[in-house]
Amino acid sequence: MTDSVLDIPVKRIDGSDTTLADYRGKVIMVVNVASKCGLTVQYEGLEKLYETNRDAGLVIAGFPANDFKGQEPGSNEDILSFCTLTYDVQFPMFSKIAVTGEERHPLYNSLIASGVETTGDGPMRERLAKHGLETGQDGGIVWNFEKFLIGRDGKVAARFAPDVTADDPRLLSALERELARAD
Repeated sequence: MTDSVLDIPVKRIDGSDTTLADYRGKVIMVVNVASKCGLTVQYEGLEKLYETNRDAGLVIAGFPANDFKGQEPGSNEDILSFCTLTYDVQFPMFSKIAVTGEERHPLYNSLIASGVETTGDGPMRERLAKHGLETGQDGGIVWNFEKFLIGRDGKVAARFAPDVTADDPRLLSALERELARAD
């Protein structure tokens, strides 16, 4: 068991090994992303949020996942090309991982185990249930574009439902609070 989510091994989208410890002392927003989802347009808001706040210490870490209805079917190269060409994504992207089930990546095991309550939980889950999709049981990931905010201290400070967008006042308030902290 590692001391912090920052120390869990992950891979950059180019396949090279790393950890989120590269961003120690910064505020990190971890997002499970997908290229063929109704929420994919959130890339635009996330990139804007990153550009606006990166000098203040924000890092957005995109983790592509194909866990929901096959909405991220491409290779890492395909994903990077899509993100760059369609949304001019500049924030760090990582290799495709699983965020649900038995193959769930240790990073997501740790993020979920933090027990931080999900802001905005409910509406998205209800819409999915109407379509016969029961997801996110027992604190798991509900859908693509769920967001975890990790404070400068390396601890999970907030969690946001997939349909909480980058310009949502609840997310912006939590982000401002974490950016203001000097850990």
